[in-house]
Amino acid sequence: MSLVTSPWSMIDLFAGCGGMTAGFASEGFESKLAVEWNLHAAATYAANFGESHTIWGDVADVAEDQIPDVDVVIGGPPCQGFSNLGSKDVDDPRNKLWKEYLRFVVTARPKVFVIENVERFRKSSEFQLLLDEADHGMIKDYVLSHGVLLAADHGVAQRRPRAIVIGSRIGPIPLPEPTHGKVPGPGQLAWRTVHQRIYGLPERPDTTELPKTTTSFFGRDVPGVFKGGDLHFGRQPRELSLLRYDCVPPGGGRFDLPDELLPNCWRNKPTGTTDVMGRMRWDAPSLTIRTEFFKPEKGQYLHPQWDAENPRRRVNRVITHYEASLLQDFPEDYLWCGSKIEIAKQIGNAVPVGLASAVARHVKAFL
Repeated sequence: MSLVTSPWSMIDLFAGCGGMTAGFASEGFESKLAVEWNLHAAATYAANFGESHTIWGDVADVAEDQIPDVDVVIGGPPCQGFSNLGSKDVDDPRNKLWKEYLRFVVTARPKVFVIENVERFRKSSEFQLLLDEADHGMIKDYVLSHGVLLAADHGVAQRRPRAIVIGSRIGPIPLPEPTHGKVPGPGQLAWRTVHQRIYGLPERPDTTELPKTTTSFFGRDVPGVFKGGDLHFGRQPRELSLLRYDCVPPGGGRFDLPDELLPNCWRNKPTGTTDVMGRMRWDAPSLTIRTEFFKPEKGQYLHPQWDAENPRRRVNRVITHYEASLLQDFPEDYLWCGSKIEIAKQIGNAVPVGLASAVARHVKAFL
């Protein structure tokens, strides 16, 4: 007779729209509690994983008796601007969110916790605070492993670095090794490409708007619920913008624009950021998908289709919200709530689902 084992349990703090939960859920983890302060992000989370265990609110308002015992706690506490805390006092009000994350760890007593953050987090005073707490403070029972993982090295079609910390009280857990490579090593696969994630979608979306629909979550009406394809809407760029887009080949950017099409801010600054007004490449991962991916002046967000010989075979637009969500490795059938801008923030702020899956797959081998 076979025994059916229940999935591993987890709490997701600062859960956003659920990118990290989606990755862990794909590896058999079940969320028992999720907390997110942004209404639209919390609604997206609830639409995909259920409202009953999702709290829309401040983590500081969650009482100890609301925090279940779980196997794993995950989340990315916002850093307070990487300020110089000086005394590194855990009671400093600027450390409130970190203190709250550690409060959940102390209360839930997980075997493992996982923190994700921006790459420079490991050079911040908040990170030193975390090390101090593991050495002789609130989480002294946990051994920490930490480093920077590149999403592309773990099967995501995006070159997005994230700082990852794994805390364990069941023995050291190193960070997972890359499974993919730009030049694959032994046993590795090649990096996944933009082509593998978004090729075949309509090149010219037939709408510029989201459907007019609302749904109630947490007693509030929010726009949605939208299916993935609903996010495949276009924009209405100016003629000048279209002329600029037409000059940029795959992998190119603002330096490909002729002088007469350069805005003054770029004409007077011949050095600096190279990926703005950039065009993606079909045969490579994208660069980091940020929250304003719909603005080509913010990064390499032009659609990769471009033909040097045939201008009619050029797709002169930015990627759609749907394409951005796929490059963040969200499933095609993921559900979304919020306005265009709110959903863009959710997509750009999320942990790439495939990176979260890689961490979850690695962690569960030690549980």
